[in-house]
Amino acid sequence: MPIGDVLPEISLTLGAVIIVLFAAFARQHQHVWAAVLALLTIGLCIGLTFTQWDGPPRLTFSGVWALDGMALSSKLVVLIAGALVIAMSPEWMQTDRRHAEYYALMLFALLGVIMMASASDTMELVVGVLLSSVASYPLAAYHRTWAPALEAGMKYFLMGALTNTLLTIGVVVLFGLTGNTGYPEIAQKLSVGHDSLALTIATASIILGLSFKLAAFPAHAWMPDVAQGSPAPVAAFLTVIPKIGAAVALARFVSLMPPDVAWRAIVALISVTTMTLGNVAALRQTDVRRLLGWSSVSQSGYALMAIVVMGTSDQALPALVFFLASYAIANLAAFAVVTYLRGRTALESYQGLARQAPIATTILIASLLSLVGIPPLIGFFGKLMLFSVTIEGGYAWLAFVAAANTVVSLFYYLRIVARMMFSDTRPTVHVLVGQWARTTMIVSGLLLIVGGLGAEMLMEFTDSIGFVR
Repeated sequence: MPIGDVLPEISLTLGAVIIVLFAAFARQHQHVWAAVLALLTIGLCIGLTFTQWDGPPRLTFSGVWALDGMALSSKLVVLIAGALVIAMSPEWMQTDRRHAEYYALMLFALLGVIMMASASDTMELVVGVLLSSVASYPLAAYHRTWAPALEAGMKYFLMGALTNTLLTIGVVVLFGLTGNTGYPEIAQKLSVGHDSLALTIATASIILGLSFKLAAFPAHAWMPDVAQGSPAPVAAFLTVIPKIGAAVALARFVSLMPPDVAWRAIVALISVTTMTLGNVAALRQTDVRRLLGWSSVSQSGYALMAIVVMGTSDQALPALVFFLASYAIANLAAFAVVTYLRGRTALESYQGLARQAPIATTILIASLLSLVGIPPLIGFFGKLMLFSVTIEGGYAWLAFVAAANTVVSLFYYLRIVARMMFSDTRPTVHVLVGQWARTTMIVSGLLLIVGGLGAEMLMEFTDSIGFVR
């Protein structure tokens, strides 16, 4: 058990503990320093992760922890996204007496997501999902005196309780079939022989359990409520970061399944249903944060396309990571604008915004166009890779459904753009006082452009990543 293999995760844990101790003794006006500590912790974790990049792909800690391209690249995406969320939070949270504890919960939630992406053992996967969930529940309902926040937190908790139970049931059934929890041992045992009905039940239960963290059908219903009712930085976190870990965990798990298990059909069905439901529901939304929540649901459907063609296309895994990274940047940029505008939520409140807040309007438009997939923004290259590998993998019909859904999504994104650009109304714009949210908004907007311009280099960076066996 080489401790050096988990130094990034140890640094996150120690950083969260230090913040908890700091919060216990610091005065409220000093709690902003907890954000600095959290960012330093994430910076250290990123540095330690880069030191592992050149090492050979391997399983460590008795085979329960993966150090391969998928684990390391997804960890970097999660950490960078987490840093952006933390950086947009201080002005929003400064009046809360539990300001500092907020950052400790963020770090614990990040650790849970990283565990999900790196798990090569079903018990490790369960621990990661539970840690991510337990740290996220109080974040969703952090504004506990506001009814929508309580509703969002309760729906998130109840849906999580149900799906986490399903996940655990699937893990237990799989253990009963194979007598092992490690992925290599499970794959070896299943290749020899298995009970098809029991394996189908276990696989379906685990896929449904992970669909909660993905915000994919049928465990998606919490997402729009959380996007609308939780603090705006938390909404940014929960619409982006957990699904990165869940998507990688799902891809790693289904790669173990023998050919006679119809997991591709199950994932393809969930993909089509998720993207269609998310886009159709977003069409009728008059609340921007809720619209972004439904948009997040649809984006999960797109991500599942890469998992469907895993094993039939060599570039499926790189496409998955690249798409998740491009989506993370675009969605975080959109929520950075919402945060900067004090959580402005009603669609009517965005009328004429271009005249009063041109920078925020420009960044929001860029983020929405990136979510659609308009060049030269980074979202275009993410979707291009997805569509290419889906067609290459023999699922042209799935790519066609995704293209049709992309056209549908253009309508509701352009509704926001039209309100901001072409309305004669001059709204009263209230913004968060301070530089944290404004700086994060600008950095996120620049990443949309820079990521698009440097897409070829990023594609080469992710070109050879894969799973270790």
